[in-house]
Amino acid sequence: MAADKRASVHWEGAGKTGKGQISTETGALKNYPYGFKSRFEDDVTGTNPEEILGAAHAGCLTMALAFALEGAGFTATRIDTQAAVRLAKDGPGFKIDRIQLELEAAVPGIDEAKFQELAAGAKAGCPLSKALANVPEITLKATLKT
Repeated sequence: MAADKRASVHWEGAGKTGKGQISTETGALKNYPYGFKSRFEDDVTGTNPEEILGAAHAGCLTMALAFALEGAGFTATRIDTQAAVRLAKDGPGFKIDRIQLELEAAVPGIDEAKFQELAAGAKAGCPLSKALANVPEITLKATLKT
């Protein structure tokens, strides 16, 4: 079942003044712009690698929780997940030093303890969490709505 998922980037120019485009094989992103301003400033006309990573991590966690719930005999009526990825200065460069995940789910018939157990397991077991194991801090706040 292993399959490569592909993305590509085209860049022109220097680091601060250059511009790039990000594309994914599914077409979800097709020549989507990014550059210094969308990564390090508040320019919302483009994306950045951290934003895309956050979306991927939130998506992975959400699906992992849906599968964990199903395996335990529950079905969520909804799961909403957000991720905040922090890019911090690290000597002459930068590093991702924190990812904060926050999810809210409605799951009929589950108690709080079981929900928290399954959410924590989904966070630990999702492939993106495993791939990001070197990030010093990955937190999860899971809220069960009744």
